[in-house]
Amino acid sequence: MMDQLPEDIILRILSRLPVISLMQSILVCRAWRSLIQHPLLATKHFSHMVNKGTSTFIFQSNRPELSYRLCFVDFSDHNEGNVIFKKLPDSYKSRYLVDSCNGLLCMRDSQGLYICNPFTRRYLELPKLIDYPMAVGHIGFGFHQTTNEYKVIKIISRRPLLRRRYRNLGATSMSVFSTEVHVLTIGDPAWRNLGTIPYDFSWPTPKAMVKGRLHWLSRPNRQTTASLVVSFDLATEQIQEVPKPDCCGLDKCLHQLMVLRGCLSAGAYHENEQLEIWVMKQYGAKESWSKEFTIGAYLPRTVQQRNLIFGLHRRARLPNSYVRVLCILETGEILLEYRNRAIVVYDPQHETFKEVTFPEMSHWFKIVMQVGCLNWIDTPL
Repeated sequence: MMDQLPEDIILRILSRLPVISLMQSILVCRAWRSLIQHPLLATKHFSHMVNKGTSTFIFQSNRPELSYRLCFVDFSDHNEGNVIFKKLPDSYKSRYLVDSCNGLLCMRDSQGLYICNPFTRRYLELPKLIDYPMAVGHIGFGFHQTTNEYKVIKIISRRPLLRRRYRNLGATSMSVFSTEVHVLTIGDPAWRNLGTIPYDFSWPTPKAMVKGRLHWLSRPNRQTTASLVVSFDLATEQIQEVPKPDCCGLDKCLHQLMVLRGCLSAGAYHENEQLEIWVMKQYGAKESWSKEFTIGAYLPRTVQQRNLIFGLHRRARLPNSYVRVLCILETGEILLEYRNRAIVVYDPQHETFKEVTFPEMSHWFKIVMQVGCLNWIDTPL
């Protein structure tokens, strides 16, 4: 029957199937294997999954004794108690999850960095970059549609050894730092050093990719707690500040950037423990920032139990600075992550919270958004 249909029709049909089903079908016969590895199917499938809306994620246990186990989770049907999950193969055991882009994962271990597709089980080991002692920072992974290139960005904040002359000037070890930017275009043999930037990236925050740019929160220096929105253009490799919302009078207001419905968004918290979600509806225009949601304080049962285990009998003052906004579901509900320990669905219409779990869920995890795809690494989408 399949051989009687035009190839384009077959690819359209297959592009609407979950990636898990497609990877199971690859074992049927050589003809199916050839179809599922077709570059056009990878493009059609990814486009369909993105247009459908993202409610899928990769979980990783943050406990070494569990070998940093990976699990694929879909929250689209959580109202019916049907959180779809699949434990992924142990191919990436002992590798730590760093970032994701277009269904590919950036992972690391003691040997280096890797780009992996957990469904096709293919991976690419990246060239080595010199490790700096006493260095902290960010690793970002992104794709630019215009240049059709994947890039990995490593932003390193180094703290030089404190010398006597610094002490004489009244400086502290927290005030002497240097931040370098290193970039690797996937397929190139070596990293490129883009030089230093006047921002402190030792405060880790999740990245947000919008308009071909990676975005992070940073500080202009270590003497202030004011947060800045800093972007890295994957095409031009230029770093610049992006206007932030005037959401409160506190200098430490923003604590997270994310992408909601295709727009750069920010989470801000206040002393009253309310979390505000601001959305930049027109990229680059400061006046287009708009407050879309306000979420009250909530302490998930899982976090309460863990606090009791560790002897924290007083009410844990869990300000919403510990809450990370993951996405807006098709139902309009907001998916939240609490302290890498709990996943909660917030209903803004009824102002209710519901904690969701699944059998393979670890008590301590890292989570990244993941569109399950057929990207074969060497075939950009």
